[in-house]
Amino acid sequence: MNQIGSGLCWSCGNPLSYLEYGRGDTCSQCGRDTRVCKGCVFYEVNSNNQCRESQADRVVEKERSNFCDYFKPSSQGSASASSSRDLMKAAAEALFKKK
Repeated sequence: MNQIGSGLCWSCGNPLSYLEYGRGDTCSQCGRDTRVCKGCVFYEVNSNNQCRESQADRVVEKERSNFCDYFKPSSQGSASASSSRDLMKAAAEALFKKK
């Protein structure tokens, strides 16, 4: 079995050790599941099934724990997700801004 490395919580950015990525584990800071698609290095919104690993089975709920054998923790955490959300929100506000 492959040993999973350390990374950051996909939701809050809290540092996690490899021991915190079990199927039933949650982040000690935000309480969200840790072994999820959104916390994996292969997660990519624009890829087929939102996963760059071509052999992985399809997972519908990207924020819930799963049994994927290809899971590897991402070291990006929520910072990139937050900035992406902020950019999208700013674009929407600019689009619908009253004149």
